Amino acid sequence: MQLNKDAADEDIVIVGAGLAGLATALGLHRKGVRSLVLESSPSLRASGFAFTTWKNAFRALDALGVGDKIRKHHVPLQALRIAPMSTGGVAQELDLTQQQGKRGALEIRCVRRDLLLQALEGELPRGTIRYSSRIVSIEEDGSTKILQLADGSVLRAKVLVGCDGINSVVAKWLGLQKPSYSGRSAARGFAHYPDGHGFEPKFLQFVGHGFRSGMMPCSDTDIYWFFTWTPSDNDKGVDESAAKMKQFVLAKLRGSNVPPEVLAVIDRSEMSDVLAAPLRFRSPLSLVGASIGKGNVCVAGDALHPMTPDVGQGGCSALEDGVVLARCLGEAILGEGGAEDERIQAALREYAGVRRWRSIQLIATAYTVGFFQQSDNAVVSFLREKLLSGVLAGTLLKMADYDCGTLSN
Repeated sequence: MQLNKDAADEDIVIVGAGLAGLATALGLHRKGVRSLVLESSPSLRASGFAFTTWKNAFRALDALGVGDKIRKHHVPLQALRIAPMSTGGVAQELDLTQQQGKRGALEIRCVRRDLLLQALEGELPRGTIRYSSRIVSIEEDGSTKILQLADGSVLRAKVLVGCDGINSVVAKWLGLQKPSYSGRSAARGFAHYPDGHGFEPKFLQFVGHGFRSGMMPCSDTDIYWFFTWTPSDNDKGVDESAAKMKQFVLAKLRGSNVPPEVLAVIDRSEMSDVLAAPLRFRSPLSLVGASIGKGNVCVAGDALHPMTPDVGQGGCSALEDGVVLARCLGEAILGEGGAEDERIQAALREYAGVRRWRSIQLIATAYTVGFFQQSDNAVVSFLREKLLSGVLAGTLLKMADYDCGTLSN
């Protein structure tokens, strides 16, 4: 190809300033390695309001040095309650304060996405993130990647990391299979109570009747909720406005034994800018032999493992990715012996080896859990209420009992 003499040279370019991108950049910074993060939006994006943050995510945040900053603003959840919508009773309730995994006590909080992104951004050197920078093409010049941006500028990257979400340009360049539609959609909301909401710090889940819903406090004043369902032709137009989507969710839940205080939270809440999002996932089988990393290019976060939200591990695993990738890549950049390019490629192979099977496990488990929790099949509903609720609750805890390690081990 013809070289662009005006292209700027960068050692490590990370595409996307979401959880995975900022975690990777901060991990590298902690190890003394500079990176450049390209974000297509003009500022940090915090769609979805909040997400369930389990112990495995806090291990990653502690490794990055921001765990306590996040804990300070979010209450620890003390119980997980699963209630079938057919009866309104409680099928399973776990005291989270008494749960012990192989790696110690459990920790779970509902974390506001905007506060977490701001915390990660605030620890990075000024100029690390370049906003309004969208990649339109990737070309090669030997091992160097030539990145053409929408504004006409060109970058030459020694290492390229794709953290650019479910529609990742980098994942497409690597040849990863396009994510599939699960057949379900999700709506999310956030309710703010300036004088306090009065709810106990519990994670409530309501399952069955063809949909799944949940609610949990982030703090003494903020509550996050979600609703997933299988759309039908009768649902057309519900996402035209926040008011229509809210009434759609309320109508579904009112006839399903959901407590009136939960309905009141939804009724007063704000809706996401994206009112309803289709839930997509990458086939776990496609990742068995896929090129998670090729040469000096790799992917992380939703660019690697888009999954349904049924085990609450999408954001958590993105933070794990960032720590593992920063550790592998940082040690390669700072290491000695052999050519640097060979060290980098070996580091990305190591990263891919660690994250491949974790990603496959999480995607497959999330899809299976979602099927059993949301199904309105009579047999599945009976088994869920009589036998499976405890298994499903235990599965959530098992997926969180994981340690991605620190930045130095």
